Amino acid sequence: MTGDLFDHLGVQEKAAEEPVRLGEGAFIFPGMALPQAEALLDAARAIARKAPFRHLITPGGHRMSVAMTACGDWGWNSDRKGYRYTRTQPETGEAWPPIPDSFERLVRQATMAAGFSEAPLQSGLINLYRPGTRLSLHQDRDEEATDVPIVSVSLGVAATFLWGGLTRKDPMRRFRLSHGDVVVWGGPSRLVFHGVAPLARSTHPATGECRVNLTFRRVTR
Repeated sequence: MTGDLFDHLGVQEKAAEEPVRLGEGAFIFPGMALPQAEALLDAARAIARKAPFRHLITPGGHRMSVAMTACGDWGWNSDRKGYRYTRTQPETGEAWPPIPDSFERLVRQATMAAGFSEAPLQSGLINLYRPGTRLSLHQDRDEEATDVPIVSVSLGVAATFLWGGLTRKDPMRRFRLSHGDVVVWGGPSRLVFHGVAPLARSTHPATGECRVNLTFRRVTR
């Protein structure tokens, strides 16, 4: 995928290997996950075999375009009853698979690099994006532990990351997230509105036409 594809969207390019400061407590770490990308994808596939991807239904009855599964103490669920974390897989009642060691090492590395002391390791959500998949602008505010940052890992096809402010009306910036990039946001930036623009059609040797996103949170205190 070439940079030209993102130029017309006003995407801000990242200097290679240089962290990008999005705001206070928020950073993009380009390529941080590259050394372990293959292991991360293998672990994600193993999780999906135990907890298959699902397209969740929003409280309003809409089918989310992102396919999702999870690992750790808590997974994520959405249906007509609302958004919530669950201890077990809704369809089987089984516990979510544990967070793999490869995930944990990267989350701790990213958390420390961003200047935070506590790593978000209670819940690891795995999002699968296909061409056209998007994630609407939103806040992550269903966790009790909003003092702990969020860590997000991009694998496969590059995506356009939307980064706004603390209200939905605040100006929004766009950043290209490539294979191996890691984003951390916490502190004053923990409740910033963010999202992902519709995924452009492209291919990546590791994932084909897909983007895999790993997102880690601490849910409870």
